[in-house]
Amino acid sequence: MRHGLHVPNFAAPADLVELGVSAERSGWDGVLLWDHVYGGPDLPMPVADPWVTLGALATATSRVRLGTAVTPVPRRRPSKLAREVATLDHLSGGRAVLGVGLGNPPQEYTAFGASAAPAELASRLDDGLTVLAGLWSGEPFSYDGPHETVEKAQFLPAPVQQPRPPVWVACLAPVPPGAGPLARAARWDGVILAAMTGAGGIDPVAPDDVRATRDEVARRRGGLDGFALAVVSAGPPADPLRDAYDELGVDWLLVTGWPEQVRELAATSP
Repeated sequence: MRHGLHVPNFAAPADLVELGVSAERSGWDGVLLWDHVYGGPDLPMPVADPWVTLGALATATSRVRLGTAVTPVPRRRPSKLAREVATLDHLSGGRAVLGVGLGNPPQEYTAFGASAAPAELASRLDDGLTVLAGLWSGEPFSYDGPHETVEKAQFLPAPVQQPRPPVWVACLAPVPPGAGPLARAARWDGVILAAMTGAGGIDPVAPDDVRATRDEVARRRGGLDGFALAVVSAGPPADPLRDAYDELGVDWLLVTGWPEQVRELAATSP
């Protein structure tokens, strides 16, 4: 099981780069940034663009996986996002990973005149992922979907990782077997599993929920080859829970907290 830091992008860019360098030095395996555009009307705070920051981190590190957890694809232009991820993959020598989801809170859509209706966001997410994969192929690509249109576009250079940088899909536990996010995750390269409290905090993901998610993905895919199972934890989990995740085949433990907490974690061994 590998250990990554799940880092809020509510900080100055230079501080996030310093944090990532410290994490690599301390032995962490990945640094994945949140992807928010602002803190909301009641939470004014500094916010760094994750992709610009990750580009700086790519040139300052040599080993850790770098990416987002998670990028709300529906509020991004897929063509721009495809270029950002491919650029990060080259700058990092093939270490990029893209975590995706619908995005939360809804104000990050509605404050800028966009709809936050879940069904529409889910449709836009699937449309955007199709465009991303097509543009990352390095071949001429055309597409006519419900939200996106591409006419004979060829993006070069293709990413270092082929057929694409890994795409991990966010799911909230417990995940019903027929849920759209779980079906989506099974079509791509990984799942980021988190459990949320009613107040927006992060609960421990129950081992039974990890097992159910793992087994359903394996059933849908015919196995787990090439698939990453990631679990989010608010702070380092207790040893019994960590051991349970390891026994269940969790590939990535993503430890999160507020910036000050994550900065302290980055300076210690996972």
